Amino acid sequence: MIKRMLAGGIIAGFAAGLLAAVLHFAFVQNLILLGEQYETGALVHFEHQVEAQAATHDHAGDEAVAGHDHGAAGADNTDDFQRNALTVLFTTLIYASYGILLVAGFSLAEHFGRTVSAGEGVLWGLSGFAAFQLAPAMGLPPELPGSVAADLGARQAWWLGTVLATGVGLALLGYGRTALTAALGGALLAAPHAIGAPRLDQFYGIAPPELAAEFAARVLGVGFVVWGALGWLAGRLWSRTPA
Repeated sequence: MIKRMLAGGIIAGFAAGLLAAVLHFAFVQNLILLGEQYETGALVHFEHQVEAQAATHDHAGDEAVAGHDHGAAGADNTDDFQRNALTVLFTTLIYASYGILLVAGFSLAEHFGRTVSAGEGVLWGLSGFAAFQLAPAMGLPPELPGSVAADLGARQAWWLGTVLATGVGLALLGYGRTALTAALGGALLAAPHAIGAPRLDQFYGIAPPELAAEFAARVLGVGFVVWGALGWLAGRLWSRTPA
């Protein structure tokens, strides 16, 4: 059983991670790079408000920067390759972990007499998306570089509580047989948002809000597709592998 779980979860997760990396490069990475330019000050939101400051940069300083950029071109290419390689590596590792968790859920369902097929695996995958990304994003949306957020420890605690409450709530709604379990599932889904995610007293991020909104939407869109693919692959492998 353990071998079956590990094989199915890792294979499905690795494939889904490769898909996630491709979609990341296609739809998300350019926004991250643009956000980093705002974070470092290379670009400025409402730039007309700082034109006077920009005018103080003399020509000699500009020449020095240009010379430095010319000399560092080769290093930039190396850094880009390393960054992209690490993105692929960590994305596949993360989704392999998600795949193992998903298949462990299949095993638990099978223990209670529920067989998971490829089609039902898609629903499991989308439930994983709801638990790990969608529900937490309702309080803590994906953060573009240049954005600001509340204390990290408080955010981590709220995120973990939201994932657990959403996962258990969806399980109760999907597999519960009584009105009580349905009510409890609904209460668990609502509880993290009733408590509320950690908030800042004021907002002072330097990334444009329009860019941050597009980034959050694309991250969630990519997550929706990849989690659905992960569920389908994991369910297909699980249903085809002998117990």
